[in-house]
Amino acid sequence: MKCMYCGATDSKVIDSRVSEDGTIIRRRRECINCAKRFTTYEKIEPVSVYVVKKSGNRQPFDVEKIRGGIIKACEKRPVPIAKIDELVTEIEKKVYNMTDNEIPSSKIGDYVMQGLKEIDDVAYVRFASVYRQFKDINTLLAEIKDILDTKS
Repeated sequence: MKCMYCGATDSKVIDSRVSEDGTIIRRRRECINCAKRFTTYEKIEPVSVYVVKKSGNRQPFDVEKIRGGIIKACEKRPVPIAKIDELVTEIEKKVYNMTDNEIPSSKIGDYVMQGLKEIDDVAYVRFASVYRQFKDINTLLAEIKDILDTKS
């Protein structure tokens, strides 16, 4: 592992810890050359999955795009980052557990909406308004009415 401070390639592992879900190993390292410490993360490299957009274009699956959309929907809401990370991990697992290496973007959007509906109603409506491209206020009101009906 290349040292981020001096560029030397020799380092020793001081400490290793496995994440709670067992998918990532955090390693604390010390550079042999400059003695500075840094952290690295080891994660399994998943198979390539491509997202098929509405236009028919294909692009590599990027979990950070999902995280960004969810964070934007939850902006200024009392949603803990841990809940967001949990939802992102759940969606990522669903995507990589599919038998096909292509997934329609609409399917990912549905996964996000299902998760947000359980986490926060306002974040759900925010995401739905962009994802479903509500044409007018009546469509938005129908979605809100649906949420209220399922709550009672």
